[in-house]
Amino acid sequence: MIDIFPIIFGLFFTIFLVVFIYNVVMNIRQWHKNNQSPRLSVDATVVTKRSHTSHNHHHHNGHMHTASSTSYYVTFQVQSGDRMELRVKSYDYGMMVEGDYGVLTFQGTRFLEFERKYNG
Repeated sequence: MIDIFPIIFGLFFTIFLVVFIYNVVMNIRQWHKNNQSPRLSVDATVVTKRSHTSHNHHHHNGHMHTASSTSYYVTFQVQSGDRMELRVKSYDYGMMVEGDYGVLTFQGTRFLEFERKYNG
């Protein structure tokens, strides 16, 4: 009789490895594409903000550990009406309010800066 465990384990390990390598390659590709993109500064308005918190639970030596991380995103609308959602740092996220108008500087999908303009 054939022991099926090594086959299933090998299959899952192979799938995991392929998915992991794919993610690494795609992240490097996006990083390279961003580096090759021009830095653009455009007038933009903060349309929406959102955050995503992920929780990870794992056991180690009989103890349960919990870790969480939060990613912050802001959607900007430029003068043409196009919208783009960019991942931002927590500090930048906290400094922006929906409706803020200013100059957005970005490079590809990489947020660089948002300088608020004051009407006065």
